[in-house]
Amino acid sequence: MRLSRYFLPVLKENPSEAQIVSHRLMLRAGMIKQASAGIYSWLPLGFKVLRKLENIIHEEQARAGHIAIQMPIIQSADLWRESGRYDDYGQEMLRMKDRHDRDMLFTPTAEELVTDIFRGHVSSYKDLPLTLYQIQWKFRDEIRPRFGVMRGREFYMKDGYNFDLTKEDALHAYNRHLVTYLRTYERMGLQAIPMRADSGPIGGDNTHEFLVLAETGESEVFYDSAVTDLTFGDRQIDYDSREQCQAILEEFTSKYARTDETHDEALFNQVPEERRRVARGIEVGQIFYFGTKYSEAMGATVQGPDGKPTPVHMGSHGIGVSRLIGAIIEASHDDKGIIWPEGVTPFHCGIVNLKQGDDEADAACDKLYGALTALGLEPLYDDRNERAGGKFATMDLIGLPWRITVGPRGLKNGVVELTCRRTGESEDLSPEAAVTKVAEIYEQIA
Repeated sequence: MRLSRYFLPVLKENPSEAQIVSHRLMLRAGMIKQASAGIYSWLPLGFKVLRKLENIIHEEQARAGHIAIQMPIIQSADLWRESGRYDDYGQEMLRMKDRHDRDMLFTPTAEELVTDIFRGHVSSYKDLPLTLYQIQWKFRDEIRPRFGVMRGREFYMKDGYNFDLTKEDALHAYNRHLVTYLRTYERMGLQAIPMRADSGPIGGDNTHEFLVLAETGESEVFYDSAVTDLTFGDRQIDYDSREQCQAILEEFTSKYARTDETHDEALFNQVPEERRRVARGIEVGQIFYFGTKYSEAMGATVQGPDGKPTPVHMGSHGIGVSRLIGAIIEASHDDKGIIWPEGVTPFHCGIVNLKQGDDEADAACDKLYGALTALGLEPLYDDRNERAGGKFATMDLIGLPWRITVGPRGLKNGVVELTCRRTGESEDLSPEAAVTKVAEIYEQIA
């Protein structure tokens, strides 16, 4: 993409309504625009990052054998009355009536709807296990939407639902989801710590939230600092292996890590004092096992091996896709702007032409642009007739991990400048070597 042809409405001044870093930088970088309180339009740069996160989630869900579907954003209230949650959910649920005076609602979550799909099409234990998921817009009418996409009313979410014959099978699905989430977050450049949490209106006894440590987090968290040394890495997992999935759950959840809702001071005091930490965290996902809560209420049964109808055991698993963008920025920025991890950057590399209109500089930039594109990378070429300082400020603000700077002086010596956004370190390389190095960096994270 050439910046002269792109829609990137960056702001020079800090928006007065933005209270936290991610909200401020997303507005300044032209990623979002507020439509009304807690509701945003996603502009091209923000939309590209949203799609990057979505693709990673789809890939990891497919790796675990989970199946994507798409459910509507408007649901019938009848299903929620059937489960008993319609009156219990509270004012966060946006309720409405259609022209036939039928009670409807804007989806805050989809346990009822997916259970209705299941009971209409699955009747035998031989069709289990089954995990269905979607990535869809949701709405919760927050009383005080704030912090941009971190606590908005409309949000983009991955929600998955497992159906299993027994509790043991369903707990394996729970463990399997924990593994997929660890992989997903690490691919996004995040360390998201699974913490024992409260199930809230979803229900169930087994639940973990995944939290990213950040000063602006809405949750107070208590943890053993040893959990921050754990990484999933590139290990290969057989998702059908109960032993492997259980071992990973134990590895990542055996050390103390809890939100304030489930904090146990006595247990926390058993952690060596030098490793006790109290901090703030941003929730970016949660997994639940809630047994037969919905299947019994809604008649979601299968014929068991003994020929008798058996209510299925269920769980749900969510990732806040849109709020993840805010969490990544909160965890990865400096005073100049965003610093995207390579796995989620909207463009792989920026190209800055220091002397637009100079035949040699223009030709060199065009050649770099073509070479990077030919390798399957997406460069953003700043070909505007702007001063160099303004171009650098824009690139720093939008946070692309790598920048190639091209100017007449360097070209006389046969070099361009390759700069790492995270460290600020630069090196002079031939144009061909700069392209090769950028390509190798992304090959390593593919």
